[in-house]
Amino acid sequence: MPGPALLYAFPDVATTASYPLVHLSLVVGGTLLDSAGGRLGTVDDLIVRLGEDEYPPVTGLVAQVAGRQVFVPADAVASIDHGRVMLRLARLDLQPFERRPQEVLLDKDVLDRQLINVEGARLVRSNDIELARLEGWYRVVGVDVSPRSYARRLLPRRLGRRIETRSFLDWANVEPFTGHVPTVRLRVPHPKLARLHPAELADLVEAASHREGEEIIQGISADPELEADVFEELESGHQLEFIEERPDAEIAAVLARMESDDAADLIAELPEERREEIVALLPEVQRRRLRTLLGHDPATAGGLMSPDFICLYSQATREEALDRVARSGYPADAITWLFVMNQARRLSGAIHLVDLLRADADSVVRDLAEPAKRVRTDADIEEVARLMTDYDLTVVAVVDDDERLQGVITVDDVLELVLPPGWRRHFGVLGD
Repeated sequence: MPGPALLYAFPDVATTASYPLVHLSLVVGGTLLDSAGGRLGTVDDLIVRLGEDEYPPVTGLVAQVAGRQVFVPADAVASIDHGRVMLRLARLDLQPFERRPQEVLLDKDVLDRQLINVEGARLVRSNDIELARLEGWYRVVGVDVSPRSYARRLLPRRLGRRIETRSFLDWANVEPFTGHVPTVRLRVPHPKLARLHPAELADLVEAASHREGEEIIQGISADPELEADVFEELESGHQLEFIEERPDAEIAAVLARMESDDAADLIAELPEERREEIVALLPEVQRRRLRTLLGHDPATAGGLMSPDFICLYSQATREEALDRVARSGYPADAITWLFVMNQARRLSGAIHLVDLLRADADSVVRDLAEPAKRVRTDADIEEVARLMTDYDLTVVAVVDDDERLQGVITVDDVLELVLPPGWRRHFGVLGD
């Protein structure tokens, strides 16, 4: 039986030829034929080995022959079509099927399961798997998530063949979950997930099952900075879900790479008896910052603030201020404003970074500063939000009773508290 009418052109292949698609659902359950067309048995599944190939080749198939489940190697297969697989051989060496490392069964392990659509940063369900003969052999080229492909499977095979695939997800943009496959070591390739923003990865973790979420996190763990960024984006309940079972040293390693205010929020969610032991494992600077933040009520400005800011003496020059900016390792949103203090270290003003860049080279910061809006460390979140709204602030200073700068609150910190949990999914960021 020839392939379906739809042809798919592969842009990354050197040739301009198009390739007829083969639907997995119409192969599995089909007839296994010898080279003369004699019936040997039925096709149970197709095998691929996940690795470096963008479009993984079929490495063999599982078949029922004489009541036994056997392995048929790829080099024994002449063609794969809807309803049948034909061999090159007149006879078949009946090798019992046993899974080998990194092998995945397309029907059993991938079909009807969730996958990651990396291009759309969404979880999708595979209703069919598309194959094509590419570069000399059959390869997995895509996943069909449409209702049409599911309907094809419900109909008798002769009717199902009439339902053609109109579009599908390119396998190059898809990642399957493989944690449930007994012979596949946890293998969510880092290169594909690295295309996603940490917030998108966090959304995927939260939308997935626990096992799938754990697989995503372990899949990016080779990049500790990315892993920390993802934990910063997770809601507190999910942070605990994926970190509280780890040893103290592993938790400390993640916390050490997180922004101090986010790390403090996470530590505050951990059981009290573990907090000090974990904090003690952190680098000294981080440890000192976190202990300061943990000393404040998390519902106040002191508990919400970040200790990442730049504060200069009023007599500093423009060039000295820019040098501080260049040498700081703080995130960009924390240094959009620079703060100015007097000899007594009391907050006296603030300068927007853009205004500093535009100022004359011989300028002094006290002449560039404007009055700084501020809140005390015990201010509640409503007061902070009101001040930022009234004055259109993206950053607000937090001072102690002596007017000394203790930290800053950025607008994204406030939004995270004001917006409802799971707001990204409420606004259609995830889900098909």
